[in-house]
Amino acid sequence: MTEAVLSARRISHSYQSGPSTCMVLKGVDVEIRTGEVLMLAGPSGSGKTTLLQILGCLLKPTAGGVVVNGVSTSSLDLEQLAALRLRYFGFVFQAYNLFPVLTALENVMVALDLIGVPRGAAQERARDLLTMVGLAERLNAYPSQLSGGQKQRVAIARSLAAAPPILMADEPTAALDAESGLKAMQLFCMLARQRRAVVIVTHDPRIFHLADRIVHMEDGRIVARPSVLPTSTT
Repeated sequence: MTEAVLSARRISHSYQSGPSTCMVLKGVDVEIRTGEVLMLAGPSGSGKTTLLQILGCLLKPTAGGVVVNGVSTSSLDLEQLAALRLRYFGFVFQAYNLFPVLTALENVMVALDLIGVPRGAAQERARDLLTMVGLAERLNAYPSQLSGGQKQRVAIARSLAAAPPILMADEPTAALDAESGLKAMQLFCMLARQRRAVVIVTHDPRIFHLADRIVHMEDGRIVARPSVLPTSTT
């Protein structure tokens, strides 16, 4: 069995909405393993995006704990959590979140600047990362000049800036056509084979066959056999 780089135990999370409390997660246990593509699937409102945010240390759970590479996050303050995210996680979002006034190369360099890489070295690494994701000929293109699949590959390259061992992706193929979505997923699979853990929230049945493991969620819990096929985002 592959190594678990992250584990979450008895994770519960609730939101306060006026006088009411909405329970989004209800005692979830999950392990993230190095070298695998794990998909979190489920219908709208099942809690998969909230779980991704908690696993990625973007959100603290109401109850339960997350351990990243042997470090419990429960007692970490905001600054310590930010440092842990920077060291261990790369994030890819459905909306790409690229800076429209920066080229593909500059968008990746921004992430390298945040971790203190000197400009010359940052430019070289950004070029290498974009070449790895198949964009060697589009380094100086702006987001408005790129297709959806190309923008997603820039976002993936940027997520790799600090060489994180864990990649978190929220609906990375939802806005892409079948061909572009497949290419993005093939890239995620390649990155997993390079000893990374890849976690993907998805409702896209076109890519289920590429998962090493699928965690199905319904009503804030993990279920062995989903009664409702995933049809929309959380």
